[in-house]
Amino acid sequence: MRLTPAEKLARDLDWSLLRVFLALAEAGSVTAAADRLGLKQPSVSQALKRLEDRCGHRLIERGPGLFSLTPQGLALLPEAETVRAAILRAAQAMAEAAGEVAGEVTLALASHVVSPLLDEGLRRFHSRYPRATLSIDVLPSREALARTAQGRASLAICLLSDPAPPLQTVLFYREFFGLFCGPGHRLFGHTDLRLADLAGHAAVSFQTDRMGDALSAVTELRQQAGLTGPVGQSTHLEEVRRMIVAGLGIGPLPLHVVEDDLQHRRLWRLPPFKSPPAIDVHLAFDPKARANRAEAAFLAILQDILTEVPPQARIYGP
Repeated sequence: MRLTPAEKLARDLDWSLLRVFLALAEAGSVTAAADRLGLKQPSVSQALKRLEDRCGHRLIERGPGLFSLTPQGLALLPEAETVRAAILRAAQAMAEAAGEVAGEVTLALASHVVSPLLDEGLRRFHSRYPRATLSIDVLPSREALARTAQGRASLAICLLSDPAPPLQTVLFYREFFGLFCGPGHRLFGHTDLRLADLAGHAAVSFQTDRMGDALSAVTELRQQAGLTGPVGQSTHLEEVRRMIVAGLGIGPLPLHVVEDDLQHRRLWRLPPFKSPPAIDVHLAFDPKARANRAEAAFLAILQDILTEVPPQARIYGP
């Protein structure tokens, strides 16, 4: 029987070669891909060459200062990801057929989600289902919601500025933001400050700190204080904190997250001290999504915790 080129490729193609290709595409270099795979660099290069020979196309342009997928490589990438997902699903299906809760949970998380509720959820999940795995992606809230709606994340814990159909959302906790400066700032250590004393100083903040976005209440506070800028922004809480401590400017942080920094004088709280802006953090998931047993179990654990802890006990600060 004469095989078509596609049928011949399907017969001869080795999954391990696609695995190397995916690592190269995701890592962006032979060195980084080799580290990720636990292989020597020559082995990675040889595997890529064998894959290119079997496909009949050059998949990655590489050279000094050059590493990019060719059009054929870009076309192969989503198909290779689909193959990887199918293999993972097969392993999960066999484990679940044996009565085990297995599979991977992908949690899309806003960077400033700091809560003992989540910590307890992770503890329960791992202790009950040690064969299940968890992947946490720290993302802007809009991206976290988008990935969950698209099925690229199992669930999200993030801010919510607008309704997010088809997702179902429930309040996870409420936090309060304050304004802070670092040790090198000229307002650091002053105890007699008023809000007007902040006017004209530079600000650093989150990228979602803008009107109409998830941190619009913080935007209003920054504008009320008369801060300029922001001169620095990040989607990650730790990087916003880093810029504040380094003295780039005054910035917002959740009050319950910085208690240790205040105690050790790494940060100094600034006005206003009354009625700080409240920000709600939500759990979001697609109730119609086809969840594996691990995803369903993790969601059930979080929902159980929210039932156990009443809303008034999920308010952090001020």
